[in-house]
Amino acid sequence: MPRRALSNNQIKQKLQKPDWIKVNFVQGKNYKKVREASKALNLNTVCQEANCPNIYECWDGGTATFMLLGDICTRGCRFCHVKSGNPKGVVDIFEPENTADAVKELELEYVVLTSVDRDDLSDGGSAHFAETVNQIYKKNKNTLIEVLIPDFSGNLDNLSIVAKAKPTVIAHNIETTRTLTPLVRDARASYDRSLKVLRNVKELDSNIYTKSSIMLGFGEKYSEVIEAMRDLRRAEVDILTIGQYLQPSDFHISIKQYVHPDEFIKLKDVAEDMGFKYVASGPLVRSSYKAGEYFVKNLVK
Repeated sequence: MPRRALSNNQIKQKLQKPDWIKVNFVQGKNYKKVREASKALNLNTVCQEANCPNIYECWDGGTATFMLLGDICTRGCRFCHVKSGNPKGVVDIFEPENTADAVKELELEYVVLTSVDRDDLSDGGSAHFAETVNQIYKKNKNTLIEVLIPDFSGNLDNLSIVAKAKPTVIAHNIETTRTLTPLVRDARASYDRSLKVLRNVKELDSNIYTKSSIMLGFGEKYSEVIEAMRDLRRAEVDILTIGQYLQPSDFHISIKQYVHPDEFIKLKDVAEDMGFKYVASGPLVRSSYKAGEYFVKNLVK
């Protein structure tokens, strides 16, 4: 589905990037290895599809996020760089095994699996997620797996399929505050549904870590961000990432402000006081940014 048209007030001239928005563009040995392996096995990475600013740093550090179920999303969030459309039920049945082969070839200790939304599939793609997790465990017994899932339209049975595969982490992003959700996310997305997805994971398997992410820069109020963090803790979310929204193109929702790094530090302190097991907060932090490094160093010891 195409993104809803934005008003002239929503599409504005881009703000000038401040000095603290700097990206390392060095293509190291591991970066090239991940790129070549993904291409050879016909795999998509969200790092490429979402135009992530940290692709060079993460790939060179050995963290890769594979995007399952194609590169066409059935939803059209106003912040997202991934293509919107109708995949018409097409699924690559070889993708789970190919992903496992890539993890083995790249010797990844930590892998992140995400996907486009697939509202065209009866299970939302949950069985495909589970099979990919199973294949990775089969060929890479010691690899930690994080899955960043869609909301599966709130279907508990579909969520249960993923949980039964026992990934290390199940992530689902609320993306923004309650007030801004209708402006930022697809009309079919729901702030409360996203919180329920995260809460349901813990009810299905309390041993699975849960994770969510908030972007700043849409014009949110500080008090609204704090309330969103409280909502996530009430849903027993373990891990929180907070980052700056970066507008992919003039056709996406505009940036209202660049949040100073000091504000990210302040939010990190507040979130840790709330009881999150780990918080990554900074201008260039993304949901899967250095996921393996953060997780291994702070939770699995």
